[in-house]
Amino acid sequence: MFGFDRGQWEKLNGLNTATEIFNQPDLWIETLNIIESNQEEISKFVKAKIEKENLRIIFTGAGTSAYVGEILTPFLNKKRKWDFQAIPSTDIVANPEMYLKKDIPTIMVSFARSGNSPESIASYNLANKLIDDISHVFITCNKEGELANISDKEEDILLLLMPEESNDKGFAMTSSFSCMTIAALLLFDWDNLGENKDQLLETAKLGKEILNNGHTNLDELIEGDFNRVVYLGSGTFYGLAKESSLKLLELTRGQIISHSETILGFRHGPKSIVNDGTYIFVYISDKEYPRKYDVDLINEMYHDLGKHKITTIGKGYSKDIENVSEHHIYINNAGEIDNEVFIGLLYVLYAQIFALLSSVKLGVEPDNPSPTGTVNRVVKGVAIYDYK
Repeated sequence: MFGFDRGQWEKLNGLNTATEIFNQPDLWIETLNIIESNQEEISKFVKAKIEKENLRIIFTGAGTSAYVGEILTPFLNKKRKWDFQAIPSTDIVANPEMYLKKDIPTIMVSFARSGNSPESIASYNLANKLIDDISHVFITCNKEGELANISDKEEDILLLLMPEESNDKGFAMTSSFSCMTIAALLLFDWDNLGENKDQLLETAKLGKEILNNGHTNLDELIEGDFNRVVYLGSGTFYGLAKESSLKLLELTRGQIISHSETILGFRHGPKSIVNDGTYIFVYISDKEYPRKYDVDLINEMYHDLGKHKITTIGKGYSKDIENVSEHHIYINNAGEIDNEVFIGLLYVLYAQIFALLSSVKLGVEPDNPSPTGTVNRVVKGVAIYDYK
């Protein structure tokens, strides 16, 4: 996997993380099978809970789990009639009155790898306390977690358990992130399950090709001299940029400074982060209109003074973009996939591999990048106060 054999990954204390990244396409198919096997229960939930006027659907979670919602929201708001909002559980817990609306019918969708995060449980309790018409969807990877336990005892909760192997043993969320993203997309774009299934199967096929060979596209970058990395994207790809940045920060224990921003937002101050040791990754939109802004910024940065390097990642090859990129990575044979979320899952594989190999380069153990316990696989030290 990624240029190392199993024994080498064990010595590097990175076998779990490497395996969890590598196995994702198989787990994507397993997630699809889970959704299909629960069609009757899901259809009943959709009919009873989703077909409401003025319905508000909140995607919530912390860290990577919050970014799942940020990736999905632009795509679903474009396609569906309901009001989708991504609100981190950390925001809801600290200021519930700013985000929870008493008189608006709401479905709260909680994403959680372990299902034991204090903020996840607190967000669930606050929503029940403050919203008159509230239902819940728990999308979690741990059948023994607190969210799963709550769903056994309460009504108005749809529990979707992800594949057991997606409950990552490594520190960083990888397969858990992608499986929960797929599950929520299939659920809330329910009318298009057949089309989404076809595209997901093709996405999994292409994902395997990237995971088998994609690291070779990153070798030169890994060997280079860099100390900062910026991820840029618009729409769905902005949430993807956030997740990519976090993955690098986590797996390198903060030794590489990472940042994320929107394409148009980058000029408004954040561009100041760029120095001679900066890598800039740009996720290219496959839609004509936003792509124009992608190309403008790439062209501008390429001609800026300095030794920073631009890597563009796109759905297909572009000579014009290659001419203004130090590295142009493109996905072959992805023409039939027009779902931005699925395209994003292919893009993020490169970010996960890059973070993993950067961790190895720096001598950080990928499965346990923070051995001092400064940060933990499941957050610790959070006090939850009673809201009155």
